[in-house]
Amino acid sequence: MEINFAVSLTHVLEHEGGWADHPQDPGGATMKGVTLITYRRHFGDHKSKRDLRNITDQELGHIYRSAYWDKCHCDALPAGVDYAVFDAAVNSGPGRSARWLQAAVGAEPDGGIGADTLAKVTAHDAVQITALLCAQRLKFLQSLDTWETFGKGWESRVEAVRATAMAMAAGKQPQTTLTLDYQIIKKGSTGPWVRKLQQALKIQVDGKFGDVTEAALKAWQLAQGLEADGIAGRVTYRALGLLA
Repeated sequence: MEINFAVSLTHVLEHEGGWADHPQDPGGATMKGVTLITYRRHFGDHKSKRDLRNITDQELGHIYRSAYWDKCHCDALPAGVDYAVFDAAVNSGPGRSARWLQAAVGAEPDGGIGADTLAKVTAHDAVQITALLCAQRLKFLQSLDTWETFGKGWESRVEAVRATAMAMAAGKQPQTTLTLDYQIIKKGSTGPWVRKLQQALKIQVDGKFGDVTEAALKAWQLAQGLEADGIAGRVTYRALGLLA
């Protein structure tokens, strides 16, 4: 539904986090889920990391609407289904999201949401569509080679999307409980994100990133096939399930 774009974007951004520019992160500089490459593709090669970090709500809305919402014809989808399709498109691409929707309603899985798919959507219950789409999405993620490393975070995101989308489809007010931002931490850091990391690693929780925390993190990163740099950022948090 057209009126649902703003609220759906708010929920998507709950999963995407804030500013990140860790040298070991393959996504590079990222703000609210938008990489510098994507930002420049939409607004020009002259855009800098500083510009990205200060991306306006208007710019953010333009990118998410044009690249994902509009491509999946979410304006024409019922409440809840629109958000589930939108978030899946952001996370795994518009074509794959469209095929999951088509599988849920028995449409031709061509990766394009057209008149036939939309007609079949209207013939099905929105809550049921949402549940089936999220099940398809999770099944796909579980098939990936990187599931052992990132599966905990992925599963958390899909479950949160499912619950929110089904509430929207049923006409209920969804809950908002996820953290919007996070802190990249390393030896010498202190504070709540150090405590979150220590809890996830099952070591003593004191909020101080010292030698013991660094050693535990490096060992965990090595076991998961991640860069064992002893620095906790977006990739590590997602693998630990602290970010969806």
